[in-house]
Amino acid sequence: MISSEYKLIAVDLDGTLLDHQGNPHEADLRALIALREAGFVVSILTGRLYAGTKKAAQAIGIAGPVGCADGSHVVDHRTGKTLMHHTIDAVRTGYFRQAFAGREASVFGFGDDTIVLDARGEPYLQYMKTWSEDVRIVDDVTEDALFTGGGATAIVALAAEEDILAISEQVHAACDASGAARMQIATFSLSRFGAMHALLARAETATKGTALAWLAEHHGLRLDQTVCVGDWWNDVSMLEVAGCSFAMGHAPDEVKAKATRILSETSERGGGIATIARELFGVVA
Repeated sequence: MISSEYKLIAVDLDGTLLDHQGNPHEADLRALIALREAGFVVSILTGRLYAGTKKAAQAIGIAGPVGCADGSHVVDHRTGKTLMHHTIDAVRTGYFRQAFAGREASVFGFGDDTIVLDARGEPYLQYMKTWSEDVRIVDDVTEDALFTGGGATAIVALAAEEDILAISEQVHAACDASGAARMQIATFSLSRFGAMHALLARAETATKGTALAWLAEHHGLRLDQTVCVGDWWNDVSMLEVAGCSFAMGHAPDEVKAKATRILSETSERGGGIATIARELFGVVA
C-alpha cells in the first residue's frame, strides 16, 4: 500500500464521477481503479438507489459496501446484501398520504431498489430513472405497501411550489403533534420542468455523513482517515465530517464553504477525482 494518512475515499456519482449523461469520466474512473489496486478503500456515497449504483460500483471494481439513497441504505456490492437501512415507518408515511390527498402532486415511493409510481408520475419517468432504472407503475402509488405498510427508503413528490411547501409543513406539523421525530424533508426547484418544485423525504437518522462514519468503522478506520468528494447540498453532511473533503468546481458556494478544499474541475470535463488521487494519495493512473 502507498503511504498516506488517508485510507478511504468515498465519491458522489452524479455531478462528480459521472457526467450529465450518467457516464463516468475516464480519467476519474482510472484513478479510482488505481487507488483500489494500491490498497486504498474506495466506495460510493450517492443519492441513487442501489439499482442505480451497481454499474458504477462494477466499473470501479468495488467488492465492499456502497452507500445509497443519501446514506439511508448501505449495501455490500459483492453479495448484494443490505448492511444498513433507515426507512420511513408507516405512521409517517401515513402523514404523507394525508398531505397528498386533494393536491395535484406526482408522487413516488422509493423502495430498496425500485421506484413505485402511478400515471401522474409517468411524465417524469426518465428523470426519476436517474435514481433507479427499476420502476413499477401502479394504479395509486399512495395505496402501495410502501405507503400503507411503511418501509420506504425515500418519498419524492413533484408539484407547484405552494403545494410542495404545504405538504412539507403539514407533515412536519403532524410529526410535532404526535411526538414523532421530524423526517429530513428537502424542497427545491426543478428548473428543467419550468415552475415545478420537488420534495424529497428520508428517515431522520441517516445522511451521507452518517454513512461515511459507518464505512470508516466497518473498515476499522477513523473518520479523520477518510476523504470524500461531492458537488451538491446532499453532500454537505459528508463534506463536514471527512478527514479531508473536496467540493467540485461547479458546486454552490454554500456547499464549497463546507469542504476542506475546492477543485477547479467540474462535471463537464471531469478530472477532479484524478487530481485528488495524485495530490493526496500519490497515485497516478
